[in-house]
Amino acid sequence: MRDLSEFKGCPAPRPVTLRGRFVTVEPYDREQHLSALWDGLGGMGINPLLTYFTNDDFGGIGDFDAWLEKCRTKSNWLVHVFRDNATGKVVGMASYMRADPANGVVEVGGVAHGPAMARSPLSTEAHYLMAGHIFDDLGYRRYEWKCHNGNEASKAAARRYGFTHEGLFRQHMLSKRQNRDTAWFSIIDGEWPAVRAAFEAWLAPGNFDADGRQVRRLEEIRAAQD
Repeated sequence: MRDLSEFKGCPAPRPVTLRGRFVTVEPYDREQHLSALWDGLGGMGINPLLTYFTNDDFGGIGDFDAWLEKCRTKSNWLVHVFRDNATGKVVGMASYMRADPANGVVEVGGVAHGPAMARSPLSTEAHYLMAGHIFDDLGYRRYEWKCHNGNEASKAAARRYGFTHEGLFRQHMLSKRQNRDTAWFSIIDGEWPAVRAAFEAWLAPGNFDADGRQVRRLEEIRAAQD
């Protein structure tokens, strides 16, 4: 258990570049990333991908641009993009949100994985890098993941990455002018060493066969730690 008698809060998260073996997490820059991110999320195919986001559907890249700028300036999201190290292409995004440095709490949200991230190590490594920065570099106590309760893919991803389901906030907000019940997940600092070890074991070169397929699933590795 962490001794909190001398805890004086944590540094506020700032834009950061995090390089892994498969993917690089980069701070979003409008001039450099807007078109690449739009394309990486499927162009107009972005709307089905973001079904559970609260924003209205986009009519084109201009709407996407305006939404990103609102997220960054009014909601204070620290938007980051994921770049595939093998191809150099931008393939997804996520943001540090609702930071509470005084209590050592921050959320990862606005998560969108483009088609190129499917069935690859990219998403796993990206979230390992983002969580590691929060816990290992900044010393946070709690890392949150929240999603629309109907978003089964997001809930499955949270559990796979090692987040613990904490409950359901009923009628938490409106999403596309409909009710949204929000599922809450978290990793806390006392859990992070085991979660980190499982990530690193899964990402190790020896966990992939000659065709790049995983040998052991992340959940299996974590279960073996118990």
